[in-house]
Amino acid sequence: MTDPRVGVIIVAGGRGIRAGTPRPKQLIDLGGRTVLQRSVAAFDAHPAVSELVVVLPAELLPDAAVIVGRTARRCRYAEGGARRQDSVRSGVAALSSGVSIVLIHDAARPFVDRALIDRVIEAAARTGAAVPAVAARDTVKRVPADQRLVAATLPREEIWLAQTPQGFTRAVLDEIVALGASGVEATDEAMLAERAGRPVEVVVGDARNDKITTADDVMRAQQQFEATPRVGTGYDLHRLVAGRPLVLAGEMLPFEAGPLGHSDGDVVCHALADAMFGAMGAGDIGQHFPNTDPRWKDVAGLDLLARSVAMAAERGWQPANVDVTVILERPKLVPHLPVIIGNLARVLGLDVSCVSVKGKTNEGVDAVGRGEAIASHAVVVMTRRGTS
Repeated sequence: MTDPRVGVIIVAGGRGIRAGTPRPKQLIDLGGRTVLQRSVAAFDAHPAVSELVVVLPAELLPDAAVIVGRTARRCRYAEGGARRQDSVRSGVAALSSGVSIVLIHDAARPFVDRALIDRVIEAAARTGAAVPAVAARDTVKRVPADQRLVAATLPREEIWLAQTPQGFTRAVLDEIVALGASGVEATDEAMLAERAGRPVEVVVGDARNDKITTADDVMRAQQQFEATPRVGTGYDLHRLVAGRPLVLAGEMLPFEAGPLGHSDGDVVCHALADAMFGAMGAGDIGQHFPNTDPRWKDVAGLDLLARSVAMAAERGWQPANVDVTVILERPKLVPHLPVIIGNLARVLGLDVSCVSVKGKTNEGVDAVGRGEAIASHAVVVMTRRGTS
């Protein structure tokens, strides 16, 4: 038996009014990628998935390729409808005829993982229709919509909370989509399958697979990514030439030679800036302060580092701690380390306990070991502003 050809419809046709945000909730940023992009990426990375369809509001369709981003799988776009079932019908029409299993997923569930997708695909192939769900943990009361009085307490062991992706064979999906088009109302495709008399298999869902609906949901989702630090590494090296000043993080070291460079050649500050940009995925120091730009001629390293910190803040990031190793044969760094560390802490906005600078020699090996150059390695941990 050959593996089924799996297509995925990601429903992002709503406007997310309850999320309380000025833009559709599927376009809210979660750690550098939108809610929609994270949902798409989960399926795009799954080896069983062969194609994607993303359903968007009509006003977003012209920019669909930019909104969704690049995908490894073929991705088509469809216009959303007034109801969820209308949006799904539009997505089904965009699928290729060779798809035999279809998964339908809410874009507002960006935390779906491969294991859950596997379970749904297997159950859909086995039963024809599958829905992931998590068992209710709280006591459930039935309350009439027009009053706040308990009508009944429902057996908790019979209550399961449905999630997505929901999976169907193509034949079952075509049948229930036609049922919805005939006027039958349903809140999800599994409900349409029930109405059609089709068995729907329940697979174990994932408590982490939350749906982003309200402003509180948005805040919790963003906090999950904001709490994740990023690490960047940086490196800088300069030849030492006679007559140039040797400055490290604003501290002048008495020596007969200094680094040759477009700016002041401060390897400590340059390596740190490089590490910060790397942690943010924002390129490197050469892109932001090119040596072809006269503005940066002889500019102090602390100035470039301060500018880098400001650029990080504009992106919502801040350094949490730094560790720098300077490789230099002469002179000794130890007498200068308190000033160097203090200057860095001030510019980075950190306590001195979060700044480490160490000096090493290269044991006579290569240009650095012969005293012809100075090098520096830096590691920076970056966190979202307000979370460290």
